[in-house]
Amino acid sequence: MKERREEEIEETAVTPSGGNVFADLGLPDAEELLAKSTIAMKINQIIEKRHLSQTEAAALLGITQPKVSMIQHGKLRGFSLEKLCNLLTLLGRDVDIVIRERKKGGLGHMRVVSA
Repeated sequence: MKERREEEIEETAVTPSGGNVFADLGLPDAEELLAKSTIAMKINQIIEKRHLSQTEAAALLGITQPKVSMIQHGKLRGFSLEKLCNLLTLLGRDVDIVIRERKKGGLGHMRVVSA
């Protein structure tokens, strides 16, 4: 039985990630999706750290409880980057947007860095 399990593991193909699962899936707006999900994770961490219920978080953020639930479950289609950044400010976080010239030329990239 052990030998069969080892054979199954050896046959499994692994594809390394490029660092953005949305790009790995071939989604056209991968950078925006990654930025939104990174911000949503930070929002969720703050809510959890403060031990807020969804109702308490909704009152603090000025949104409905179902919208808090959507953020907590990663359903971000109805949220703009601007709205998610605004929610972070309501949770007491500064959000800085830095624009700089790309050193290598070509198209720029969008990313979110949490300090």
